[in-house]
Amino acid sequence: MRDATPAPALHRRSFLKYSGALGAAVTITSTLSALSACSSGPESTNETGGGGEGADRTLTAVIGYGNDQSWDPLMTASAFAMAGNHHIYEGLLDTDPISREPYAALATAVPADLRATTWKFTLREGATWHDGQPVTADDVVFTYGRVLDPKTTTLAKNFFASWLAEVKKVDAKSVEFVLKFPFPDGVQRLTLAKIMPEHVFSKAGALDGATTGKTVGSGPYRQTAHHPKSNTTFEAFADYNGPRKAAFKKMNWLTIVDAAPRVAKISGSSAGAQISDNIPYANISQLEKGGLEVEGGAGMNHLFLLFNTAHKPFDDVRVRQALHYAIDKEKMVEAALRGHGKPASSFLNEENPTYRRAKTVYGHDPDKARALLKEAGVSGLTVSLMAVNVSWIMDCLPTIKASWDAIGVETTLEPQETAALFTKLDQKKDFQVVAAASNPNQFGLDADLIMHYNYGPGNTWMRYARWESSSVAKDLFSRMDQATREPDAERKKTMTQEYIDVVAENAVIYPVVHNELITAWDAKDLTGVRPQPYPGINVLQAKWV
Repeated sequence: MRDATPAPALHRRSFLKYSGALGAAVTITSTLSALSACSSGPESTNETGGGGEGADRTLTAVIGYGNDQSWDPLMTASAFAMAGNHHIYEGLLDTDPISREPYAALATAVPADLRATTWKFTLREGATWHDGQPVTADDVVFTYGRVLDPKTTTLAKNFFASWLAEVKKVDAKSVEFVLKFPFPDGVQRLTLAKIMPEHVFSKAGALDGATTGKTVGSGPYRQTAHHPKSNTTFEAFADYNGPRKAAFKKMNWLTIVDAAPRVAKISGSSAGAQISDNIPYANISQLEKGGLEVEGGAGMNHLFLLFNTAHKPFDDVRVRQALHYAIDKEKMVEAALRGHGKPASSFLNEENPTYRRAKTVYGHDPDKARALLKEAGVSGLTVSLMAVNVSWIMDCLPTIKASWDAIGVETTLEPQETAALFTKLDQKKDFQVVAAASNPNQFGLDADLIMHYNYGPGNTWMRYARWESSSVAKDLFSRMDQATREPDAERKKTMTQEYIDVVAENAVIYPVVHNELITAWDAKDLTGVRPQPYPGINVLQAKWV
């Protein structure tokens, strides 16, 4: 991608990465092919538990998502890449992965007055890039220039453009942020704009390299090898002088998207890894009995339905509502999620500080679903449900099909690799309904950020849904903008809850269930591990026992 051109489809695809996209999608492959993929890199990059002794050994992690999506920090929503980038790059401020409290990273301090409309940041003395060059104010201006450039499409723009007017160089080691209005929540979002070196990524074609895996950061770890569909390796950056130093000399992160080999890699006497995310619910007890620590985190992780409102009859809100009412969500939670989830009662999960039960809640009501279809004049409906082949999504699909079949909607399931599915959406191929996984908590906890990730003019998701030009959408976007600008916290919360009611009623992109994400690790080897309620791992505060 060049700065002055719209993002190509590959970049837009990374909005979804559960797939590596929306945060994170797991690709289902056969056990054999997944094992083969994990051994396809050069032998030197595939070392598992060994690679030294004691404190010098390699930390081997298993990530249940693909590492073959964009690694551009301003573009990616890939679970694997985002987790990796948190170890490679720094923001001016970063946030704790669990509490989301901001702390000074490349900058020397958090602004004292978060309600001010200018924030000044001084860069950490001695901060250097992994290639040895010093970090300068020009790098910060370059990075935020990409974020705010109206001719450039980046994912990060969604999180900054509404409130950040300009980033100016003050001198070689300091910058000034000019805000459009007081926006205290913005301080937590600075972690989403990882600072990139201008001397590397301003060169022609360099951002294409970032998309395919090239990284040059200032963080505690530097990338040493990258093998898409196999593994990515890291080593401690000796010249890092920031607040969260590397505790492991080397790390090898394996991408194993199929559940069986992922569990095998972390368990048993021949275990080849010390930590794994995305643990299947069915394996929790087995791993605990094997002596591993297994913990989950509840957050925004969810299965959602995306409707193509340009494809009749899905332009009719009654049809969209009918298909939501038809789904037996309690059965889905019990059978597919093993109790580790809840039916959605709002776009937000119940633990979110802004959560309020929506005025429209899609409880299991097949009679109401049939009545809505009849009212809409729809009969004999056939639906092709495209879906990402994330393992837990695959477990949920039979319940959706059985529920829709039960109200007379003939349903065909079309699971496929996430990258393939979103390539079709990027290419504006026709579709009816998509089922996929998402977790905006990858980016933060505040409701304004979460909602703007999915809804807003020019938003990638809205383009997929073909809905943004509707009068309802335009009114929604206006209400969202007003809530963003509201200075009173309680009033802002109420305004947000009210427009989420509009989102719930229209159900263009809407959750079906929210579920837990499970992490397992060997506590005999590792301490300081904190499981995340969003995909990936963060080991910046972990260390060997």
